[in-house]
Amino acid sequence: MSAGDQNKGGDKPEDAVLPAAVWPEVERAECLARGAALKWASGVFCRPEHLERLSQYKKRESQRTTSIHSRLKSMVQSYLEGVGWGLEQLREARAELKEVSHALRKAGLESSRNAEGVKSLETLREVSVNHCQLLAAVSNIPQLFSVRSMVLETERLVESRRLLEAHARLMDLERWQDDILWQLRGATGHAGMTGSTLSTEDEELVTKYFSGVGRLVEALGKEIWAVVSSGLALARQNPTPFVSAVRIVEREEALDRALLEERGGAGGHSRPLPPGRPRCWRERFFQVLQEAVSTRFRSVSYLHTRGPGLAGHLSALQHGITADLATVRHLLEHCVPPHYRLTGVYLRASHRCLHAHLAQVSSWELESGEIFAVLNWVLHIYNSPDMMGHPELQAEMEKEELGPLISLEGLEQLQIKYVQSVRKSVSEWMHKALEVELTDWQRDQEPDTDHEGFYQTCLPTIITQMLEENARVALMIGESLRDQTIQMGLYEMENLLNRFREALVEFGKEHRRNPNSNNNKFYLHYLLASISNCIILKTSTESLQQQQSSRSAGQFSRTPPNPLAALDRAVRRACRLVMDQLLLDLQPFLQGLLTRSWLAQGDPTPKLCQVLEHHLELYGRVRPPCRQRLQEESQWLVVVEYVRALMQKRLVCRSAEERKQLAQRMVQDDQQFREILHGLEGEGSVPEVNPLALLPVLADFVRLKDPGMLTLEMSGLVAKYPDISEEHVSVLLDIRGDVSRDVRGTVLDLLEQSAPTLPAGYRPIFTDILVPHSTMPFCLPTAKCA
Repeated sequence: MSAGDQNKGGDKPEDAVLPAAVWPEVERAECLARGAALKWASGVFCRPEHLERLSQYKKRESQRTTSIHSRLKSMVQSYLEGVGWGLEQLREARAELKEVSHALRKAGLESSRNAEGVKSLETLREVSVNHCQLLAAVSNIPQLFSVRSMVLETERLVESRRLLEAHARLMDLERWQDDILWQLRGATGHAGMTGSTLSTEDEELVTKYFSGVGRLVEALGKEIWAVVSSGLALARQNPTPFVSAVRIVEREEALDRALLEERGGAGGHSRPLPPGRPRCWRERFFQVLQEAVSTRFRSVSYLHTRGPGLAGHLSALQHGITADLATVRHLLEHCVPPHYRLTGVYLRASHRCLHAHLAQVSSWELESGEIFAVLNWVLHIYNSPDMMGHPELQAEMEKEELGPLISLEGLEQLQIKYVQSVRKSVSEWMHKALEVELTDWQRDQEPDTDHEGFYQTCLPTIITQMLEENARVALMIGESLRDQTIQMGLYEMENLLNRFREALVEFGKEHRRNPNSNNNKFYLHYLLASISNCIILKTSTESLQQQQSSRSAGQFSRTPPNPLAALDRAVRRACRLVMDQLLLDLQPFLQGLLTRSWLAQGDPTPKLCQVLEHHLELYGRVRPPCRQRLQEESQWLVVVEYVRALMQKRLVCRSAEERKQLAQRMVQDDQQFREILHGLEGEGSVPEVNPLALLPVLADFVRLKDPGMLTLEMSGLVAKYPDISEEHVSVLLDIRGDVSRDVRGTVLDLLEQSAPTLPAGYRPIFTDILVPHSTMPFCLPTAKCA
């Protein structure tokens, strides 16, 4: 900076501060630019050798600065040119506004001078209006005098249902009223008023004078709608009134349309519509038809349709709607224009009313029979060829797209209510049937038998018929309801069988408390009848399960019913009670087995066989496969009790002769048991391990003469019956009475070393036989004891 510049700056220091005060952004931008430049320079000239290119950088930056300055100048020049053009436009607009304001001032002055002349014409205007109104009144005097007589005559025509004549007179009256009002409005308008308005007093006067016209419109409409609402009955007798009503409706519709086209403009001078227009009688016509259809549902009450009355009510609806639609198709359709599509109107109205009516019926507390009637009517009857599925109605039904009578949610709710109602009834019937069954158990006679001679009671017949009938009835509605009903029946069957098993247990306890009571005389017979009943119920249950759709199994509940498991538990309990009774009957004779008297005479065995034979004969009254199961269980029980008696050591042999005699007696007993059970092999029910084969094996073990061979004999016994224990073998050795200590030790060591595992399917025998603890008498250890 030169010294002169410094002096100038020193003369006016405020000029140097002013830019910073006025434009602080410039100073801030300059600081940022200086900082950026220093940063750039420090990066470029970081080493002394880089200063050699300083002249190149200065030249390039000066060129860039010159280019920026030229662009700024051109941009500012273009902005200045635009501002000049805008100022020129504003000057031109200002001149034009001055001219317009001058013209407006002149027009205002002219208007104020003419206002005084208009005031002098007000009197002339009033006289003109009165003259026009009086002229209109004079020209309409004949019509005005005949209005009252015309109204009275039209009323008589309406009362006598001469509807077309009455409507013609009414149209004349309405035309007179409209003409008079228009003439009065026109007189006012011709007098110079800005709008064809009528004073309130004049309009009220005309309206009061023609008040009978409004009453005639209401009376005629009332008669027309009465005719329309009774159109179905009139169509079968005399359709003329209905045709007249339709013609009047069409006239009114055409008149409404013409008036709207002619006078529907929005201009202030357009002729207004007559009073009460548009009437929209065609729309009202269809509303009356729909109300006529809905009236048949309004009188239906809850009390009148309970029980069988609901099915009759739905049947009456079916016949009524079918007859009405036939009348509409064959008669009423010919009385109306084709575009009315009266059949579709009746279909929509009937469907809508039925939808609301059935929703109301579904909300009632319905029994199962009533719900079935509703579901059957909705799902099968309504869309059947006998009703809405009629071939002549198919095209109309497809056009209307009416939708379902009851929604899917509503149908599901109805089905749930149906299943709940049926479940309540089924539960009550099963409870009563079980009570009857328990009462039958106390009878003083044998149970009834079927045509095959098997014991049975009425319980399975009642239950089976009830469940199958419910499934059959539900299938008439649909597979889904059938599956729900079957599942409900299986649940109730499971509950019944659980209660049945508890009743069997209580029956057995009561018999054990008082076995000689007369009420328990046929205790065993009714146990066997209960087993046969369970077999019948099992067959019925399997049949119901087969009827269920595979896709719906377990669909309606997280825990599906399992009546077959409950049946198996009940059968097992009954069979256990039967075996307990067999054991109770055998018990008096089991005490005499394997004693000295039995060895000498063999007394208890024939009596045991008699008891066993009697039981087996009764088991023959049980349905297979439980009959074979009872025979097998009785066989096992006899053998187990026989071996248990052997394990009591009531008889210890003193010599070889006694061992031989004991073995022979055991073989004889085995032969007697086999003679009684000889029929089992023919029925194919012999188990893999025949328990009767155990007695000859034990007899051979006792009969063996050489004690040294006991080891070999014991190996064969353990191979056949791996569940035999050391205690059982020890008792057998004690019964022989000739086994030394060494041989006993060898045999028991062999048994301990072998200890075979039980093969698959093997049923243990010795496991159920407990060996009593032996009480050794005090003695000296002599050779005889050994």
